[in-house]
Amino acid sequence: MDIFKAQNIRKQFGNTIALNEVSVNVPEGSIYGLLGPNGAGKTTLIRIINQILAPDKGELYFYNRKLKSDDIFQIGYLPEERGLYKKMKVGEQALYLAQLKGVSKKEALARLKYWFQKFEIQAWWNKKIEELSKGMQQKIQFIITILHEPALIIFDEPFSGFDPINTKLLKKEVLNLREKGATIIFSTHDMSSVEELCDHITLINKSKTILEGKINDIRNAYKSNTFKIGYKGNPEKLKNLLDGDFELIEHSTKDNTNYAKIKVNRLLRKNELLYLLIPEIQITSFNELLPSMNEIFIKVVEKSQDVTN
Repeated sequence: MDIFKAQNIRKQFGNTIALNEVSVNVPEGSIYGLLGPNGAGKTTLIRIINQILAPDKGELYFYNRKLKSDDIFQIGYLPEERGLYKKMKVGEQALYLAQLKGVSKKEALARLKYWFQKFEIQAWWNKKIEELSKGMQQKIQFIITILHEPALIIFDEPFSGFDPINTKLLKKEVLNLREKGATIIFSTHDMSSVEELCDHITLINKSKTILEGKINDIRNAYKSNTFKIGYKGNPEKLKNLLDGDFELIEHSTKDNTNYAKIKVNRLLRKNELLYLLIPEIQITSFNELLPSMNEIFIKVVEKSQDVTN
């Protein structure tokens, strides 16, 4: 079941169209990547989901019914532009914002104690936000975002300002949230995080959806029939086996093992390539290379720009 759906959303600011008939279906229990270059329309869509903005056209659904104003209590939002009160103490602010989301003071204190202990930040309770680094502020805002245990959580560039250790920590918590039943919309420019975390994606460029689907399906759809082969034997034998149907893209040797990257220039099943190679060389590894989401992102965005220019 889809926990959230946006159908044919259109939003215009003056002469600028921010979203043009954009639709998104977010399956319950998934981590859904909302991607696109700067100015594509992602933040506008996120603000519409959070009812900060209203669409000019289109419908929003939450659990298969139209989105209502009080559904905001079931949504958590970590914006890219951080919004904590600089002069306010950490604990006081976290407690206040939790109560705004409908959590009782007693329950909020208990949940905050759990998270502050988990992140080992108990000493921050009486510090002012302005005394904390950007990464430390981000941890506090992460906790505030999820403290009311929302069904749908929206993270906009959640790892910005984090070092690799804290990024790993936050990624683990994002996965834990999904395991506990939360659905997550995840907006980022970090394509490695998309591959690591997301199940589905929608890619928006110049206000329009240009790509959507399951990560694995998309990577398979854009594969280039390229294989990486580890083998032992004379490299010349391999090269002599390759005709016009095969292109040797790259070759290297490491620890007495040869590695070749081969592109097949016609439709060919994996076992056919193996059938060709096995009699002549000793194969130690054989993998089809799928394009990264970063490669696909660049290719699809550039193609869409060529079409509109």
